Amino acid sequence: MSLLPADGSRLLIDGKLVAGGDGVFATVNPATEQVIGYAADACGADMDAAITAARTAFDDTEWASDPALRARCLLQLRDALQANIEELRAITVAEAGAPTMLTSGPQLAGPIADLGYCAELAENYSWQTDLGVAAPMGISTHRMLRKEPVGVVGAITPWNFPHQINFAKLGPALAAGNTVVLKPAPDTPWCAAAVGAIIAEQTDIPAGVVNIVTSADHGLGARLTADPRVDLISFTGSTQTGRSVMAAAAPTLKKTFLELGGKSAFIVLDDANIAGACAVAAFSVCVHAGQGCAITTRLLVPRAAYDEAVQATAATLAGIAPGDPADPKTVCGPLISRRQRDRVLRYIDSALADGGRIVTGGGIPAGRERGWFVEPTLIAGVPHSARVAREEIFGPVLVIIPYDGDDDAIRLANDSPYGLSGSVWGADPERLRHVTAGVRTGTLSVNGGVWYSADVPFGGYKQSGIGREMGVAGFEEYLETKVIATAHGH
Repeated sequence: MSLLPADGSRLLIDGKLVAGGDGVFATVNPATEQVIGYAADACGADMDAAITAARTAFDDTEWASDPALRARCLLQLRDALQANIEELRAITVAEAGAPTMLTSGPQLAGPIADLGYCAELAENYSWQTDLGVAAPMGISTHRMLRKEPVGVVGAITPWNFPHQINFAKLGPALAAGNTVVLKPAPDTPWCAAAVGAIIAEQTDIPAGVVNIVTSADHGLGARLTADPRVDLISFTGSTQTGRSVMAAAAPTLKKTFLELGGKSAFIVLDDANIAGACAVAAFSVCVHAGQGCAITTRLLVPRAAYDEAVQATAATLAGIAPGDPADPKTVCGPLISRRQRDRVLRYIDSALADGGRIVTGGGIPAGRERGWFVEPTLIAGVPHSARVAREEIFGPVLVIIPYDGDDDAIRLANDSPYGLSGSVWGADPERLRHVTAGVRTGTLSVNGGVWYSADVPFGGYKQSGIGREMGVAGFEEYLETKVIATAHGH
């Protein structure tokens, strides 16, 4: 049986797959601009019902107090997702424009496997810590620290890596004992709805524990942030929207986790293989058409090697042709929408206005008039104050900037409102330690090291967010701390 009925997907509310109160809305293949089907369009009453179901499931069932049940259900969900992985792969390629090659990693297979890590946490985490006996204020007291789930989690997710981000919220939130209302992006409703169908029909996750509410209305998620029945908001998206989420959550003082934007620097030291490192930087910015918050989009190179670096970077970018995401060889697929493509092209135009030059790319690729493609683009000659060097573009656009000495490279890397990720390439271990110690980011790759893993916390400094996702630190975002003090001998 298909995960998605021919007449459109369904919402998951209180354990049932139901139609949207506002009917359906179209989902579009960004590589072809063709409508591929319809998703359930939730209304405000649907969101209210989902929140009610999540609240009831948390307050009135054993879910929050039974880690063994949670671990079993998470493993069951992982296995069911793996059993349906080919249909999920087809949905992800068609709806998100994700290159097929990425679905064997962070676009699908990796996040599914990571649910096993969450199940292990549910079973093996130290929920209770004995703090021993002390005598504060002269009273002999036994102290116990207990970790408990926060309650109802409102999860609001973007379209670029839908499964990775959906499961990075669902997995730890559920493992910790919370119930969840998931509001996915309107651009990728099927990716979430298919998971809802699997949960409803192929797992023992109790009714109301997971609710998935798809909608064409970006603003429907705001109901989660304002509703007093929701205890925590877990949001991934732009920094601008993150500010709005914080403001909307403030009246109820609910916990907020925010994974926001980035403008990460790729630093090439003068003792590195300049051409080789620049080729890696160029390839990286093309992956999924640059639609990743942690992608390094500022290439910082030694001034003396600037011309060599520009030439090597441009050569790699020119050799990567945007293509059909269904082709296993494609690295750079389409942008998610016409709106996003036009936004990227405006950024490229702004670079010219700021005195920059387009070394390669800069427009719509020949032969790709249908679909929302942009050529891999290298921009040189702009000051570090230019918009393209400071703002998140979310496209296959790389800005190359010269620096003077290691400390200047650190200064430029940190001269950003963001601090999400970065990369450093060099040969001298002492210089590498100096640079990595100086760069203010949440994750940092050295000479191609990979930080992405289920057990590694991900998140940023400054305006790249608040909190961490994944790893034990990400799991603990979904927990409260309770201390119980009992008079000794009682």
